[in-house]
Amino acid sequence: MSFSTMLSQMSEGMLSTLGIFALTLLFSLPLGFVIAFGRMSKIKWISGVTRVFISVMRGTPLMLQLMVVYFFPFYLFGLPIASWRFPSIIVGFAVNYAAYFAEIYRSGIEAIPKGQYEAATILGYSRAQTFFKIILPQVIKIILPSVTNEIITLVKDTSLAYSLSYMEMFSMAKQIAARETTLMPFAISAVFYYVFNLLVTVVMEKLEKKMNYYK
Repeated sequence: MSFSTMLSQMSEGMLSTLGIFALTLLFSLPLGFVIAFGRMSKIKWISGVTRVFISVMRGTPLMLQLMVVYFFPFYLFGLPIASWRFPSIIVGFAVNYAAYFAEIYRSGIEAIPKGQYEAATILGYSRAQTFFKIILPQVIKIILPSVTNEIITLVKDTSLAYSLSYMEMFSMAKQIAARETTLMPFAISAVFYYVFNLLVTVVMEKLEKKMNYYK
């Protein structure tokens, strides 16, 4: 098989990987805020539930979580799961990464001095105005490096979708490598992941510089 033919066949897997990456970020970034607010809630049962949830998500392998989400409808309700493969991958990834983002958000929010909340109240700002106009911009600046690390990890973790027999980049590379008895597909996938992460790093570094108000 020629290099161009191999690359053409792997392009479908590349698109699948990009789809997992984009949809995971789309759902996990806002969901992380919901979980973070639950974690910081003054209502004990809410903060307790979210604390346990975060602990479970961070303390168990993502591959195991993907398998639980995928087989859950079948073992509990006897529902067919043939069409549930891709949605279960997105749900598994989004929920897992939301837990990590939640802790990042919480650390950023708690790093803001309480005096800023008091000053905003004196100036007549509502809670929503205080958060979105004063607190959130500072939080984003603080958490960007940690968020960048998680996004880079997500690019590599997309390969775990192979555990559910989903044909993303890594699965496609394995299949072609086994059929053609060559390591070239793995080399192509390695370059793909590296370039992808390089682009993510460049974009996030530019965003960090843009958020650097003090220089």
